[in-house]
Amino acid sequence: MSIYEYNGSALIAMAGKECVAIASDTRFGVRNQTVWREAQKIFQINNKTFLGLGGLNTDIWTLKETFRFHHNLYALREERDMSPKVFANLVSHVLYSHRFGPYFVSPIVCGLDDDNVPFLCGTDEIGAQEITHDFIATGTAVESLMGVCETFYKENLEPEDLFETISQCLLAGVDRDCLSGWGAVVHVLTKDGITTRKLKMRQD
Repeated sequence: MSIYEYNGSALIAMAGKECVAIASDTRFGVRNQTVWREAQKIFQINNKTFLGLGGLNTDIWTLKETFRFHHNLYALREERDMSPKVFANLVSHVLYSHRFGPYFVSPIVCGLDDDNVPFLCGTDEIGAQEITHDFIATGTAVESLMGVCETFYKENLEPEDLFETISQCLLAGVDRDCLSGWGAVVHVLTKDGITTRKLKMRQD
């Protein structure tokens, strides 16, 4: 088993019309054994930026604190929050600086820029970026997630439609992966604020 599959994960970020959504499962496991069903894999960096981390759980929490430290330091020096694009570059820099002993994670950065245009970016373990305008997924269920996203996704979705679409994509994708599941959380970010909802899914 790959070290990236050791704890299991499933994450999706998806763009809509002046809104963006990010969703993940909440299972924490050790290989096929479920240990906890309230694991956090999505972190709010500021009012316009979210970070999703899939991979090894110990590295997820180490990096989450590292990124938050650098963001807070930037906010103190510049007297403003990082934009999603700047934060994605920070993620790439931190990961690439550890390329000879990499963190076993696959991050997703999503958010809205100053003009409320969605920003989606994923990286590999050494920080190589993949920027997209529609959706991006990572985790042990990535193949099935990408398949259902390609089927369900439409451009310029309104916030409620975006929530329904990303929820159905996550539920359908996780049903085909034994290393993720046990509930899900969905965050929808618009220019007016953030809406967070929890989903029920299979409990096996």
